[in-house]
Amino acid sequence: MSVVGFDIGNENCVIAVVRQRGIDVLLNYESKRETPAVVCFSEKQRILGSAGAASAMMHIKSTISQIKRLIGRKFADPDVKKELKMLPGKTSEGQDGGILIHLKYSGEIHVFTPVQFLSMLFAHLKTMTENDLEMPISDCVIGIPSYFTDLQRRAYLDAAKIAGLQPLRLIHDCTATALSYGMYKTDFGSAGPAYVAFIDIGHCDTQVCIASFEFGKMEILSHAFDRSLGGRDFDEVIFSHFAAKFKEEYHIDVYSKTKACFRLRAACEKLKKVLSANLEAPLNIECLMDGKDVKGFITREEFEKLASGLLERVSIPCHRALTDANLTAEKISSVELVGSGSRIPAISTSLTSLFKREPSRQLNASECVARGCALQCAMLSPVYRVREYEVKDVIPFSIGLSSDEGPVAVRSNGVLFPRGQPFPSVKVITFQRSNLFHLEAFYANPDELPPRTSPKISCVTIGPFHGSHGSKIRVKVRVPLDLHGIVSIESATLIKDDMDDLVMAGDYHSNSDAMDIDPISETVTNGFEDDTNKKLEFPCSSADGTRKDNRRLNVPVNENVYGGMTKAEISEALEKELQLAQQDRIVEQTKEKKNSLESFVYDMRSKLFHTYRSFASEQEKDGISRSLQETEEWLYEDGVDETEHAYSSKLEDLKKVSLPPFYY
Repeated sequence: MSVVGFDIGNENCVIAVVRQRGIDVLLNYESKRETPAVVCFSEKQRILGSAGAASAMMHIKSTISQIKRLIGRKFADPDVKKELKMLPGKTSEGQDGGILIHLKYSGEIHVFTPVQFLSMLFAHLKTMTENDLEMPISDCVIGIPSYFTDLQRRAYLDAAKIAGLQPLRLIHDCTATALSYGMYKTDFGSAGPAYVAFIDIGHCDTQVCIASFEFGKMEILSHAFDRSLGGRDFDEVIFSHFAAKFKEEYHIDVYSKTKACFRLRAACEKLKKVLSANLEAPLNIECLMDGKDVKGFITREEFEKLASGLLERVSIPCHRALTDANLTAEKISSVELVGSGSRIPAISTSLTSLFKREPSRQLNASECVARGCALQCAMLSPVYRVREYEVKDVIPFSIGLSSDEGPVAVRSNGVLFPRGQPFPSVKVITFQRSNLFHLEAFYANPDELPPRTSPKISCVTIGPFHGSHGSKIRVKVRVPLDLHGIVSIESATLIKDDMDDLVMAGDYHSNSDAMDIDPISETVTNGFEDDTNKKLEFPCSSADGTRKDNRRLNVPVNENVYGGMTKAEISEALEKELQLAQQDRIVEQTKEKKNSLESFVYDMRSKLFHTYRSFASEQEKDGISRSLQETEEWLYEDGVDETEHAYSSKLEDLKKVSLPPFYY
């Protein structure tokens, strides 16, 4: 059994596994360490990863990429509208306000959700990992952006479940990076914590975190982000520049042709990489559009001037992260710069000016998240024994809870889990109710969220139950914020008072697994009370050894996640994934049979006139040659697109004619 870490980027994916007392990054089928996050549909099968990226130009109308940006988003969101314009297929709004993508496959129009595309990527990565390790896998840790909402985190778990994976944790990208940095460093002294800033500039976003390191432990102090500032935004600046230039010089509008846009964007991305190491770079594309060859030229200075607005935004999340961590730039001992978009020299210059030190590049910019995920998976898995190392992470958004009677104001500001709260964590709250009631989880401060993000999380119905003679009785509700950063109502317990002789012991507040014993509150204010900071009450035994306790009764809890997938929808998506996977297998097996038949024809023809020449009569040679020739002609004419059974039958017929019975 092995444990795996997945870094699902907007453009590429990386897989890391723990084996041979270390962490390895797996190579894909093309022997590359990064696998494109691409799903392509041909006429008969899906083509994923590197093969999908290679087939994108041939199936441009049915190729989906950058799906990460659409997970857990609403169709009506203006930012989502911009993302959808980059997709080649038709899109529409689902019943829950989500996104539906329409693609032609096997002669029919199929409708998929972003979660289904993500599950296809997970399934592809899982298959690659199993083929490499030669064993089945299920346990994994998946990296996610720190700005992901509760809905987006649940969507990742749903996609993993559809793909047959069992995530032990969804870990923030910067936290995974910090773990891969701190686990192997032994130079942290005893003088005090060392503060390190991690800046991850990815393909589509920028994330910053401040971490505190001491020997044997790390603690994330703050998270900050810019959801719409990444490497592709710098590509788009170059793309817009040359699109306008070519329209003026060559009188072509690349925006009007999907394939022209695709080719120019790819060329601009390469140009940006060239400018990272050179002061100037040329651009040449043959037959871009309307049979016209185009060429251009740009200097690094021109590029930085075009991208000046983007470069100014890089420092904003850095300032926010420092403020939230209550630190100044002078207290940061190191600045680690990672991510596929971090190689632009102007970004390093801007960060040097802010932190008064040059950013370090000790970590592999593309692989550090996957390595941190694999390391965390080994720490959580019972299969591996890992050196003791404490990892503390914090939530980036404040979470509140309200009931039918108003907000559950556990704190003075009405927040249940404040921003910066370490997790996992558990709150236990006592309500006094006489019948069924509702609770609603929400983000307490919408200003902390990415723009145009709904603050609603979920609505929970607790009950039905009935108090005696209509009187109010106590209901204890357990509200965990789990390892994935997801808040839920785990359970509700009805308590009937039959207890006396209580002993007070312990403090219930915990950032790890909660204790099995529910705390009992002494007073209830405004219909609810937070028991998190109350003392635990343990029932005592009487003199005769009889145990005196409350009578507890579990109350039904029904949770409705706003925009989330239901169990029926997950089952339907799982069934569809199995059908698509089966179709892919049939097509691959058919290709293998066809290749086997073709190989047999050429191999037998060669052997017939060399190896078997002295063992066959002229009549036998003529008969076998004629059969081989007929099969070859059939392969390239009527047999170009046949079934697996047809190829198998042809192969068996050839073997009967050309080989002795004991060969087949």
